[in-house]
Amino acid sequence: MADSAHLSKNSFLYPQSRYYGRFTPEQLAFNANLQEFAQSVSYISALETGGKLSPEEAYKRIKGLWKQLKQSKKALGIDSKNLPEETR
Repeated sequence: MADSAHLSKNSFLYPQSRYYGRFTPEQLAFNANLQEFAQSVSYISALETGGKLSPEEAYKRIKGLWKQLKQSKKALGIDSKNLPEETR
């Protein structure tokens, strides 16, 4: 019962969507990183809107997350040259 409630809570707080793009392990990993980035930005935006974070702090946190996302893209070897023509 406790595991079910924990799983349900995590599914609510950290939703994950299916990946429909061209499958490679790198693309799948980047998609997971991108979804995590989007969810984190959503939380930070909500905290800033609610007055719990200053705009400067929200910007700083989102900028740090963006740098992490760019770094993961580079580490995974994903660039526009590797993408199919229709996704560029």
